[in-house]
This record gives sequence, C-alpha cells and structure tokens, in this order.
Amino acid sequence: MCWACQQADQERIWALVDIISTGQMPAGHTAEDLRTMGLPQPGELYREEQPDGTILIRQVAPSGLKKPDPKNNFVCDAPE
Repeated sequence: MCWACQQADQERIWALVDIISTGQMPAGHTAEDLRTMGLPQPGELYREEQPDGTILIRQVAPSGLKKPDPKNNFVCDAPE
C-alpha cells in the first residue's frame, strides 16, 4: 500500500473512531462491519476533555461494559 493510501485509510478509521466515541453508529456501517475492521462498538469508547481543551478518546474497561443477563426469563404457560 502506498503512503498516500495508507494515510487516507488511517484518516478514515480515525473519523470512524471519532463518531463511535460520541456513542453513535457511523452511517453506512453495521456492528459486524466495525468488528471486521477491529473497531470498538458505540458505548465502548468515551470522550474526555482535558483542562487545556485536548479531547482524549478512551476505551471503557471490559469490567465496565454491560454484560447480557444470563438468566433465562422464559415462562411456559402451557397447561401440562
């Protein structure tokens, strides 16, 4: 890959990370697309503004992510 193509690819990925950090899904992309590219899902990143105005994008620790409820809430109401 030439330097210009590599730079364009990095800028495209950075733009996606910037959108994801706001909690939104990038337009035209699915969760599967993001997984394929190795990018986090919306909600897995957060923005932090420093006193000097610098914006940091940080990843949420795995322990801080919501985990699906493993309980099965299915109730059968069949008479048997």
